[in-house]
Amino acid sequence: MDNQFFKNIEKKTGVNMRDVFELANSLQNANFKDEKTVRHVIHRVAQIANRKVPKELEDQIVKTIVQSGKQLDFNTIADMLGKK
Repeated sequence: MDNQFFKNIEKKTGVNMRDVFELANSLQNANFKDEKTVRHVIHRVAQIANRKVPKELEDQIVKTIVQSGKQLDFNTIADMLGKK
């Protein structure tokens, strides 16, 4: 993929692709059984997406992720934040 592709995504979404890649890299070795780590990831995704996450939704996401302990990627978390 070329640089223009990512510039087009940034233009359409307003999301800095460098931030997305940095987050994706940080997720590779993250411990998703650690509540503090999961909350940090949720806050970072919300910041990148320029969205506020209500405390109740954050708690629900944290509980789901910590209990499953599965590795997550950016798309999975972004989808969770997108649900109303």
